[in-house]
Amino acid sequence: MRTAKVAIVKGQSPKLMVKRSLQLIGANKVVTPADRVLIKPNYICAKHPSTGVTADSRVVEALIEFVKESGCREITVGDGGSGDTDRVFDVVGIRQVAARHGVRLIDLNDDERVEVSVPNALALPRVSIAKTVLESTCIINVAKLKVHHMALVTLCIKNLMGAVLPKSIIHGQLNERLADLASLIRPRINIIEGIVGSELHEEDGKPVRIDLLISGRDIVATDAVGSAVMDIDPRRVKYLSMAEGKGIGTADLAKIEILGEPIEKVKRRFRLPGAFE
Repeated sequence: MRTAKVAIVKGQSPKLMVKRSLQLIGANKVVTPADRVLIKPNYICAKHPSTGVTADSRVVEALIEFVKESGCREITVGDGGSGDTDRVFDVVGIRQVAARHGVRLIDLNDDERVEVSVPNALALPRVSIAKTVLESTCIINVAKLKVHHMALVTLCIKNLMGAVLPKSIIHGQLNERLADLASLIRPRINIIEGIVGSELHEEDGKPVRIDLLISGRDIVATDAVGSAVMDIDPRRVKYLSMAEGKGIGTADLAKIEILGEPIEKVKRRFRLPGAFE
């Protein structure tokens, strides 16, 4: 029985791709006028989206428009990168987007931190999370299609690290702690922006243009499909199996209904970091 739905949309217009992708996964059913929405893109470092490293601001803008059309007016865009996030906002062009739409833009690294307990933790019993993340009633998670030198892939679950300080708390027992983090922060909508992805490395790799968006409400299933699109067996991604074991979602492709483009039609083999070759 297929228990999750993930959409794969290919195109040339980010705005139309977002619209189609959200329609396919029924996103209009999960955002309400009363929500406090956080759109959390991957803004790890000051590199333009064309490098395959950071999320495309056109996708984020289309999501802002979608949320506004849902009747919601309390909208924040934010991330906490590994370096100067304020500079990243300028490099990726999101500052102008936020100003144009009158939405709040925040560096989560500068936000108030709240220490919280992780239920049934594998390796992360307590962690400090940005207050804005905890107070948001609806999180829209916008990852980038990339490989990773430690975790094999960095998609929606790993993108949650932007809510954490210090980041280093995740790196020991990385897979277990990513699964724990995914049990604590539960985005309602998960998007992997693959207009341009990155092979070989998550920050210093080679850009790969495939013009895709991958979207789902199940974060584990979305990451499993993202892995498969890069020709990586989701069973190789340890934190996906661990997250599935914690009941967060399904990593089994046989249990995921693929909407839009089939995986086999859009799959592109990404070159892996040396540790995973």
